[in-house]
Formats: sequence, C-alpha cells, structure tokens
Amino acid sequence: MKTIELSAGTIEYEDTGEGPVIVLLHGLMMDSTLWQDVIADLTADHRCIAPTLPMGAHRRPVRPDADLSPAGLAALVEEFLDELDLREVTLAGNDTGGALVQLVMRGQSERVARVALVSCDAFDNFPPGLTGKTLVLTGKLPPALFGVFMQQMRLRPVRRLPIAFGWLTRRGDAATARWARPVLRQPEIRRDTVRLLRAAAADKDFLTGSAEWLPGFDRPALIVWASQDRVMPPAHGRRLAELLPQAKLVEVDDSYTLIPLDQPARLSGLIREFTANGIG
Repeated sequence: MKTIELSAGTIEYEDTGEGPVIVLLHGLMMDSTLWQDVIADLTADHRCIAPTLPMGAHRRPVRPDADLSPAGLAALVEEFLDELDLREVTLAGNDTGGALVQLVMRGQSERVARVALVSCDAFDNFPPGLTGKTLVLTGKLPPALFGVFMQQMRLRPVRRLPIAFGWLTRRGDAATARWARPVLRQPEIRRDTVRLLRAAAADKDFLTGSAEWLPGFDRPALIVWASQDRVMPPAHGRRLAELLPQAKLVEVDDSYTLIPLDQPARLSGLIREFTANGIG
C-alpha cells in the first residue's frame, strides 16, 4: 500500500501494473479492496490505481478541517490525479464512488479520458437505499454513540440486513466485515465518519441537477448496472446511458450493487473491452 500527502491528509492507495491507467473509486464505509479481484485481472495489461478515500473505512484519519462533503471528496479525487500526474485516465466508480465520478465529469477534468459508472448513486437517489439512509441518520449521533451503534456490524446477521450490506452484495460478507474494523477500533475514524455523514446530510441534492450537465460530457462512458439491484434503480442506469452522448449500457445478472465483489470477472472483462475499444 502506497501513501500520498494531500490537502485532506495522508491517503493510502494501491498502484499496480503497467499500461492504460484506470483509477477506481469506492463508496461509503468501503475501501480500495472493493476492487481487489477486478484489479487482480486487469493488472496484467493496465495500471490500476485504487485510493482509499476518507469515507468511513479508511485507516489514517484526515485533518479536522478536511472538506468531507461530496464536492470536497470529488475535489480530493482531482487533487489525487494531479499529484500523481495521471493522464488519459479511465475513472471508474461503484456505489457512491460513482457519484464522485459524476462530479469530476461535471468539472470536465482534462486528465479523464473516459469513465465507467458501476451501479451508483444518480439523480435523486442519495442517500441510496436503506443502507444510505440509515447511515446518514446515524451521523447525527456523537462519534462515541455512533461507535456504539456500529458495534453491531461485528455480527454477520446484522451485516446481512437490508439496512447494512445485505442488499449491496450477494457474496462479499468477508469484505464488509473488514471495512467495519477501522470505525470500530479508532476514535479518529469515528470522528471523520460522523463529519462525512453530516456533510452528506447537508448536501443531499448534489446530483439532482445532473441531467442538465451530463449531456455535455462528450467522452466515452461505460454504464454497468446490476439487473437485480435493489439500491440503485436499474432505470437510473438506462437514463444515464440515454443522457451521455457516448455511452454504452451493460446490465449484469446475479449481482447486487457491489458488482466488483459479486461479478469481478465479468466487470473486469467489460472494462478491458471498454479501454481497448471505447464504447464499442
């Protein structure tokens, strides 16, 4: 695991392989290991970079004044691309990581050549599903009480509930258990996470106007959506594909929202084809 010093603090990231650059973003209460099986495949012919953003499963606390709003996190992604001097990037995001990709798209970053949106927050779907809504509500608690609430995540039956990760992944319980550890063990991470959730609650509408600016994104876009998704409506994937001028939509069976966990081989194949051939 490598580290980089950014304005928010120290950010850990995976950086492996050689070839076309893919930067992969995760969602709330997750880390870069969301993408580990996809990276294991793609790294044979791509440079895969996956930062662990300060979104609740990070291990290094950020500065107390770090901007953890959606816009602040998107700016942190752009700073990350700048500091590593990455060019011709394929920027991919799953879950709330896809929302951050959309905010970077809105800024028309010159470093991003194409994007992949993988079953993600879109339009008015934020916070998404029972999981997102529950998390944002718990963000009203003081950090210590938030930590008490999160202790339930030690139990697999709780993690599998719809208000936790039950509707996000069919097969990824080991990953969800791992993602819960930092917030359970580190008071500073609980502090960061409460700040993150409160910032999200204060800016729930950050994607509602996206239908107006998405048609102005004139670069290739791959939309990959779980056909059985209960958290990110499949209709949103179709709408994104209609709005983006150079979009291709693929729906994936036998998966919930976290396609990188549930169908990594299928997803890595789609991304590889996309980086080689554009929208096909």
